[in-house]
Amino acid sequence: MSLSARERQELLALARQSIEAGLGDGRRATYPGSSIPALDADPRASFVTLRIGHELRGCCGTINPERQLAEDVWRNAWACAFCDPRFAPLTAAEYSRGNLHIAVLSTLDPLPTASETELLAALRPQIDGLVLEHGGTRATFLPAVWQQLDRPAEFLRQLKLKAGWQADFWSPQLRAHRYTTEDFGEDGPTTNRLLASDDGWR
Repeated sequence: MSLSARERQELLALARQSIEAGLGDGRRATYPGSSIPALDADPRASFVTLRIGHELRGCCGTINPERQLAEDVWRNAWACAFCDPRFAPLTAAEYSRGNLHIAVLSTLDPLPTASETELLAALRPQIDGLVLEHGGTRATFLPAVWQQLDRPAEFLRQLKLKAGWQADFWSPQLRAHRYTTEDFGEDGPTTNRLLASDDGWR
């Protein structure tokens, strides 16, 4: 179910509040609750991305719904600012120039994996996010990555490389799931530099 404009603004405000609370000592503040009860009703998974201009400055999220949506956004906003291993903790000067983007995920939908050809045929370009899992390793690309990798074969190849596998890797034990996202942010639709923007997920 789509979020209303008011719910989107509430989630963006909570993300901002979470980051601002951590700028002093870097600690995550206690989630204060949402002013919109629906956002505290059902578990949903989300990603929060922080950019300065069009440059990625942090991105963290969850794939499986572990918490109510507003609290998930609260936690992921703090994590993307202070715990993304690719970046130093966010500074106040950077924060003042940053903009936030939120992706709310659907539930995971299993895909056929009898062969790579079968998986590619089931994958929907420009729509699906993809999770691959094998031997305790998982990797995902958000749907926005299609903006950079618009061919399914290359999308899959790059995701396997991201997982640390060979580009031609395949195994009968490989598992794949797809999902969609509802995307919104302070800077409008997702733009560029998204290929590496979904590493900090759980």
